[in-house]
Amino acid sequence: MTGGGLLVAGTTSDAGKSVVTAGICRWLVRQGVKVAPFKAQNMSLNSFVTREGAEIGRAQAMQAQACRIEPSALMNPVLLKPGGEQSSQVVLMGKPVGELSARGYHGGRQQKLLGTVLDCLAELRGTYDAVICEGAGSPAEINLRRTDIVNMGIARNARLPVLVVGDIDRGGVFASFFGTVALLSPEDQELVAGFLVNKFRGDVSLLDPGLDMLHGLTGRYTYGVLPFRHGLGIDEEDGLRVSLRGTVRESNVAPPVGEDVLRVAVCAIPLMSNFTDVDALAAEPGVVVRFVDRPEELADADLVVVPGTRGTVRALEWLRERGLAEALVRRAAEQRPVLGICGGFQVLGERIEDEVESRKGSVDGLGVLPVHVRFAREKTLTRPVGEALGELVEGYEIHHGVADIHGGEPFLDGCRVGQTWGTHWHGSLESDGFRRAFLREVAAAAGRRFVPAHDTSFAALREEQLDRLGDLIEQHADTDALWRLIESGAPQGLPFIPPGAPA
Repeated sequence: MTGGGLLVAGTTSDAGKSVVTAGICRWLVRQGVKVAPFKAQNMSLNSFVTREGAEIGRAQAMQAQACRIEPSALMNPVLLKPGGEQSSQVVLMGKPVGELSARGYHGGRQQKLLGTVLDCLAELRGTYDAVICEGAGSPAEINLRRTDIVNMGIARNARLPVLVVGDIDRGGVFASFFGTVALLSPEDQELVAGFLVNKFRGDVSLLDPGLDMLHGLTGRYTYGVLPFRHGLGIDEEDGLRVSLRGTVRESNVAPPVGEDVLRVAVCAIPLMSNFTDVDALAAEPGVVVRFVDRPEELADADLVVVPGTRGTVRALEWLRERGLAEALVRRAAEQRPVLGICGGFQVLGERIEDEVESRKGSVDGLGVLPVHVRFAREKTLTRPVGEALGELVEGYEIHHGVADIHGGEPFLDGCRVGQTWGTHWHGSLESDGFRRAFLREVAAAAGRRFVPAHDTSFAALREEQLDRLGDLIEQHADTDALWRLIESGAPQGLPFIPPGAPA
């Protein structure tokens, strides 16, 4: 028997598809439904490693957590990791299979992956009561429809009903809903069941006349109006969208436990990957996290983090162009705390040999850690467990660089010299005891009277966040109608809205 299904599409990128998918998953699992997430194709620099050593998008890993199940490669069979403006690494079933230009991918390779994608979805639907699928971008990208395997392409092949999410906070949501449907072919339109309004502020009764008009124009109902709520973003897909002016999403505003706050500056390097590593720092009361791109912004920082990147050599060039490289070297010499994670660890080393990622050969690093890095063609994908600062640490590794360490003190898989730390481990700061111990060291080195809270649990905060998403769906969506969609598919007899897709 095949389980039920639903595709959550969006009027635009960043309309809220990921959080709505996670919210529906959490609502369903609380009703006793055995549910799994699915995204056929994800473009993201923010990825995760499953226990089987497969690389998938972090959003799907968080959606799996919403379902209270282990993530697997089945949930995100195709992952594209941009390496610049023109090409991406293609990760298939959790393993990299090569680099392709956008033209090369959409010109033929993408359509060849449809069979794999449909097989994964069928396997999930054969295992779970329901599979909640997330689309990508907009289903009305008419230039890409012929080779689409993530929006209407998969919906039509798997006969999935489609719910279109629109972000009303951006404005133009009615035109976006109508236009999305009107640019689809008749065969695609018959699967678009209705709409979901996201991020509404104010009195929802003022919106009702517009929703009635939208139904009159399209013959489709709106399945809910979700209110705007701060701090609900699960792990985003695209680190390039992080604001350099702001903090990490809507960071925790709880007052510090000690007398001082701790200021953390994150270098906003190009092709930043797994920027969610600093979320655990932002969750600590009294820790202020911001992204920076100028050397003067490091001056008052108690800790500087150089995060992961899909372009280590490019990041190194950017740090030098901006004057940040010199500032980092000076900080290290002054024994002021610096933490390098993955690609950030690599740039802090002495030498990088890269014939794989940038293909620029031998490049000098910043020279503050005794490390030589050689890029291997095979990617390291592991979920290590270890100990540091007397505390248990868990993490995950995603990198081509192999580090040869010839000095310093051991630190996880990397090393430490003075107050400069480097590791390939993503996610280590999510280990509560280790994070507190690390922040105590940073505070002491920075001369700050900062005290980590004794009861901050990052895992509990994640669960609380996912429950809030489930609450949004339960309280503000027509859940009976949603379940009918998931179980029975799109309503019959939905009208065609002209003009439809171009020939």
